[in-house]
Amino acid sequence: MATSPEPQPPGTQPTPPGYSGTGPAQPPLAPDDLDYQNAPGNRIHLKAHQRGTDATALGKLALHVPGFLISLLVVVLAAWLLDEFVGLPYWIPTLVWVLSGALVFHRPTEDFFARYLLGLQRPMPVEMARLAPVWREVTARAGVDGRRYELWVENSQDLNAYAAAGHIVGVTRYALEQLPSAQLAAVLAHELGHHTGGHAWSSLLGYWYALPGRIAWRTIRTVVVFTVTFASYVSWLATTVLIAAIGAITVATVTEFYGLPLLLLALPYLMAAVGRRSELRADEYAAVHGFGPKLAEVLQAMHSMEQQTLLTTLPASSSHTRSGPLARLLCEHPDYPTRLLRLQPYLQPGR
Repeated sequence: MATSPEPQPPGTQPTPPGYSGTGPAQPPLAPDDLDYQNAPGNRIHLKAHQRGTDATALGKLALHVPGFLISLLVVVLAAWLLDEFVGLPYWIPTLVWVLSGALVFHRPTEDFFARYLLGLQRPMPVEMARLAPVWREVTARAGVDGRRYELWVENSQDLNAYAAAGHIVGVTRYALEQLPSAQLAAVLAHELGHHTGGHAWSSLLGYWYALPGRIAWRTIRTVVVFTVTFASYVSWLATTVLIAAIGAITVATVTEFYGLPLLLLALPYLMAAVGRRSELRADEYAAVHGFGPKLAEVLQAMHSMEQQTLLTTLPASSSHTRSGPLARLLCEHPDYPTRLLRLQPYLQPGR
């Protein structure tokens, strides 16, 4: 579908010259050529379907279903209490909460989320002058309308970038100032891959709908810990009876629901596995569009920085220490050697 020039919101890049609608894919661009799309006679072609939901995004949403159901139960109970004491029909707050997931794609809400929860800032004019041509290059190669996304900067000296909500693309000031343009483009292409694959919005949507359940669990845990601690000061017998009662309730709950609550213990590991897969998918997206070699350089640099940090922070006698297997299974990012290995097919001549 052809897209005509339109007024642009603050924080987005200007419309590239020669902008056009759907057409055949462009030939691969030279890795260091960041001005190809602005050359006379060249046109940028947009894909008819610029975003989707890949298997990892669907898997993440499926894994969030138990959390959503628990949160729904919590919201219904809270709404029922409001109905009892205030007279507000219980279905109103329940419906409002169910529909609130649409705020993931609401631009003012995204702006609030970026500023106050992620700690991002709008790019200064000099920063936008640096970001805009690089972002144009990335979106031109991918056939994506870059004006749909908002560019943000994090005041951090870490080498990192972010894809969040429906339209947020953030990059740290270190990456913005220290990376060459071609490497910065590779990093942004990786984040664009998270958006086009549906990873960013599905993660935030799942987190939002699981939030009431998380709050209820933390509240229950705090009350139980306080009660047990208080009972321990009164009598060891009271503590024993209380712990036994909690254990009996837990066993009864698990039995009543045919052991399904035990599956909740495996969810963090499954979520982490899906997260690692989404990172590999985003790497592949960047590599398919010609950013593989530069992305590999960035990953190699990040791996070296990680190794150097380990050497300087750990005692010499324990420099070989690594996280345990369970801790590694909870990591949502693959290790750098794995990511570099998966990029190897895209680093061959002619790719």
